[in-house]
Amino acid sequence: MTAPARRPIVARLGALALVTALVTGCGGPILANAPAPHPVGTPAPAPTPMQSDPRTVRLPADDGPHDRLTEWWYYTGHLAADDGRRFGFEYVVFRAERGDFPVSWASHLALTDESAGAFHYAQRSEIGQAADVRSANPDRAFAFAISGSPTDPGAAAATPWSMSGGAGTDTLTAAATASAVQGDPIDGFGIQLDLTSTKPPVLHGGNGWIDFGPAGGSYYVSRTAMRTSGTVTLGTTPVHVQGTAWFDHQWGDFISVGGGGWDWFAVNLDDGQDLMLSLVRAADGSYPLAYGTLVDAAGGGRTLDAGDFTVNADRSWTSPETGATYPAGWTIRVPGAALVIELRPTVADQELDTRATTGVVYWEGSQVVSATRDGRSIGGQAYVELTGYASR
Repeated sequence: MTAPARRPIVARLGALALVTALVTGCGGPILANAPAPHPVGTPAPAPTPMQSDPRTVRLPADDGPHDRLTEWWYYTGHLAADDGRRFGFEYVVFRAERGDFPVSWASHLALTDESAGAFHYAQRSEIGQAADVRSANPDRAFAFAISGSPTDPGAAAATPWSMSGGAGTDTLTAAATASAVQGDPIDGFGIQLDLTSTKPPVLHGGNGWIDFGPAGGSYYVSRTAMRTSGTVTLGTTPVHVQGTAWFDHQWGDFISVGGGGWDWFAVNLDDGQDLMLSLVRAADGSYPLAYGTLVDAAGGGRTLDAGDFTVNADRSWTSPETGATYPAGWTIRVPGAALVIELRPTVADQELDTRATTGVVYWEGSQVVSATRDGRSIGGQAYVELTGYASR
């Protein structure tokens, strides 16, 4: 099929409106706006040729950036300290092309201190190609350094947040000063993590292409099991940690999907199976698009259509900051795998207000997992992302 012309979107973050403060003359995060017209009196650039989709996904080459409307490199994970403390983390870099604006970037960093019942996050954004530092890292398919901070103006001179990797060997480094921390107050926090994939990459949809119908489509690749080690810093104290991470890479030219946000689930079960589910909501609260992938212990992926699973929310939580009400407990059933999974947030408040960089408020957090297969108990770990609820 042929990709749609480059149009405004909302993408992962509930169909995300992505990146950074607009350049002079416009207001708000750049991806919350339609591409601006070319300034009067200056020649318009040649139009970008339409790209034919879907194309064959080729790795590790496609681990790197693409000339597309929206793209992200997205990590969530579960870490344990030597003293038994447990943490969840989220770290993401978004890349956006919007009309004649320079390539723009945003990054979110979040840490759930499960043992302390606390949640900390920070955000940064940057405009221009300087954030892409692959030329200094020729052995990496992607390498980014994000310096600007809308919540801490002095952070532009501080150490950039960095993300680099390819072929399933990645490095993540980011730290937020006390003045940049949102959520529960803390005297700064950060991560320094090395990740190595223990399974082959998964191409969602069977070939890595998710067709959104009239809204376009997206390439979607995950590495669902990445051995992770390094340090988490709380205040000024580094803590050695080990654990696992989940990596999503998604890119494409697509517009708003559904209009109501989406619910995303990433589950790692102790028997070696992994499960991704994405439920895209319409403005009326229905789910016109639902899909998933069940990954076996060897890394083989089985595509799930909407009729292959059910997700029922049975609890809710209301944010004291935004007033948004989110689901806060779920039962997932995959009858074809004799699988039942119950999820409960490890910390109730894992909401991120990223209107300064991506134009959205969303909830993303670690979960307590209770599962059975054929009636036998299985442990696990999970992350859930919820978007679109704050706008209701």
